[in-house]
Amino acid sequence: MALEVCVKAAVGAPNVLGDCPFSQRVLLTLEEKSLPYKMHLINISDKPKWFLDINPGGKVPVLKIDGKWVPDSDIIVGLLEKKYPEPSLKTPPKFSSIGSKIFSTFVTFLTTKDSSDGPLLHELEALENHLKSHDGPFIAGEKVSAVDLSLAPKLYHLEVALGHFKSWSVPGSLTHVHNYMHALFSRHSFEMTKADEKYVIAGWAPKVHA
Repeated sequence: MALEVCVKAAVGAPNVLGDCPFSQRVLLTLEEKSLPYKMHLINISDKPKWFLDINPGGKVPVLKIDGKWVPDSDIIVGLLEKKYPEPSLKTPPKFSSIGSKIFSTFVTFLTTKDSSDGPLLHELEALENHLKSHDGPFIAGEKVSAVDLSLAPKLYHLEVALGHFKSWSVPGSLTHVHNYMHALFSRHSFEMTKADEKYVIAGWAPKVHA
């Protein structure tokens, strides 16, 4: 029986997959594990009653597993790994926090007026140094793992939103980061689950102060 997952619908297009990186993380995990699933697109600005009934907090993603609706991408990914251990997407603990501050520094740079890209560059340089000093192409080696599936949507948002709103891109000198992003974005699972760039831009537009 297919799993059921509630994810964000696109801004202004309620029948199209939206731009939530946490929703995409769950969809990536389902795709990489080749698990069948039924997707419910939730219009965040007009949440249906049935959705609020099963999930009073109102946030996405939410996954139905063993007859129970479970929110929070961290918890969902952990449950999927436990229930469906093959293929394993476990990240060795020593690598699990790599890149963990990239998203917060990206959001600050994007949404705060007159903010500097210094903190974001610092985090991207740390990722570059890790990738340079370890076998890749992924954070834990040749196989993709949970840490990559968490970072991939965030790096996509970073690339699209900063390119559009700030004409900013990841420096060319960070060659390992560029290669890493290419390896992630070219996976079939990513192509199947990414939001169109225009919906990423529409999702961030209300939060941006140019």
